[in-house]
Amino acid sequence: MITLAKKDNNEKNEIQEKPRETPVEFLASLAAVLVTGLFIITFVVQAFEIPSSSMENTLLIGDHVFVNRIVFAPKTSWAGPLLPYRQVRRGDIVVFLHPDAAYAGTYVVKRIMGIPGDRIHLRDRVVYRNGEPLQEPYLDTDQDNPSDFYRNDFPAVAPSDPNISPRWEAELPSHVEGGDLVVPPGHYFAMGDHRGVSLDSRYWGFIPQENVIGRPMFIYWSFDTPGDQYQKTGMADRLGFLAHVVLHFFDETRWGRTLKVVR
Repeated sequence: MITLAKKDNNEKNEIQEKPRETPVEFLASLAAVLVTGLFIITFVVQAFEIPSSSMENTLLIGDHVFVNRIVFAPKTSWAGPLLPYRQVRRGDIVVFLHPDAAYAGTYVVKRIMGIPGDRIHLRDRVVYRNGEPLQEPYLDTDQDNPSDFYRNDFPAVAPSDPNISPRWEAELPSHVEGGDLVVPPGHYFAMGDHRGVSLDSRYWGFIPQENVIGRPMFIYWSFDTPGDQYQKTGMADRLGFLAHVVLHFFDETRWGRTLKVVR
């Protein structure tokens, strides 16, 4: 007869407990998270607020967007195969540093209309690229002025607008061939979607490739903001608007624009 030995019911099961995190380990983990976040904010994405109406209705005043800083950056040997680098294309919306020295350090957002080698002209407000009229369903034409001949028939009409950069006014004729503006190597021609109010490459010239910061990806928050708010730089004005945002966060946030992809 075979007897089976029973295990002692009082036998304690061994339980391995995870060691508690020491203060030094906690600080090391926190530092790693902060460094990773700082790297992403500095080199990968950056937050921008749209201050003017020049890109309506694609981007509204008070839209807050995340900008991809990697996509147009120069390729690196170690990360080239891993990151989605590409060249700027026609129709891309880009954030860039203003090319006019008078606005040095100012960030601007426009749509790329011409890349190196493209021939651009406007006739009666229609953009022609390499001889073909463009179909632009995104345009906001509510403030188009048919009598603004320089804006509407560029570059056929001599500059006569006080908004034109003196540097560009002097340089413009050297880039015109057969009635077309020819985009030089390493530069881009850009315009706003709100065509009747946009001060763009027609007024300050080409965008150097090195001035391009990145491409807006999506709107993470949009708040109904006055058109002149960006001009109010005084501390009292800023604090006043901050208080307004806190009080009206829910009723003046444009919830329908949240997470909208920028195209």
